[in-house]
Amino acid sequence: MAHQELTSVLRSASLRVTRPRLAVLGAVHDHPHVDTETVIRLVREDLGAVSHQAVYDVLRVLTEAGLLRRIQPAGATARYESRVGDNHHHVVCRSCGAIADVDCAVGDAPCLTASDSHGFVVDEAEVVYWGTCPDCAAAPTTP
Repeated sequence: MAHQELTSVLRSASLRVTRPRLAVLGAVHDHPHVDTETVIRLVREDLGAVSHQAVYDVLRVLTEAGLLRRIQPAGATARYESRVGDNHHHVVCRSCGAIADVDCAVGDAPCLTASDSHGFVVDEAEVVYWGTCPDCAAAPTTP
């Protein structure tokens, strides 16, 4: 995503435009499902010296503003993505940890209709599909 587009995204969320925010937002836009350590590395490649805490703070602010989504499949490190505002899910490889987006299977957010909501007002559903990615499935296994 271009610098000008990232600036517009930040301003549309009423956030001050700073170099670290632009760098973090750009890194996540360019690398879907990226972990925090990789974001830190990418931001440092872009800006030079930036503290871990500064990147963590920017990730938190961008997530709270709804510009990023934090996902954390069971047993995996937290990841960030810029695809927000829809009810998509994820498929995760049990072997290498690769993650891909999966749209809802049928119609408009069918997962939001719980078989029994127990009185809750449901506004989001999180589904994670687990399996083996094509690369890992094709790799020879060692005895």
